[in-house]
Amino acid sequence: MRNLEQRSAGAAHWTTEQYRELFTLEVAERVVLVATDDVDIAGFVIARCLRDEWEIENVVVDAERRQQGIARSLIQELRAAAELAGVASIILEVRESNLAALRLYESIGFTQEGRRKEYYQVPAEDALLFRLTLH
Repeated sequence: MRNLEQRSAGAAHWTTEQYRELFTLEVAERVVLVATDDVDIAGFVIARCLRDEWEIENVVVDAERRQQGIARSLIQELRAAAELAGVASIILEVRESNLAALRLYESIGFTQEGRRKEYYQVPAEDALLFRLTLH
């Protein structure tokens, strides 16, 4: 997963250790959904699970497979899992310049509810905060 994420300029870049920690008991519970073909990982979504709210921490789709509905499918599967778990909402942060992601999230039903000034580095950029209310 890290190799795919490193090739995606817009993705959150995590260390190998952070990916390892996803599967340990000492960290917050997370859901990791992976889209694959017969050979490779096409994309993935990682969400941190709190009692009433899940936070999408990373969504990555292989550059050669974008515009095929992979991210939409992953987020819709995440939404279904959150609804099944009785979660009230899903939140996320996205770079202000990531227009494709903004269009996707808005088309799924996320609404902007805030902004974090200069949240991202290299380059410095604001993060837009989005929420999808489930119940």
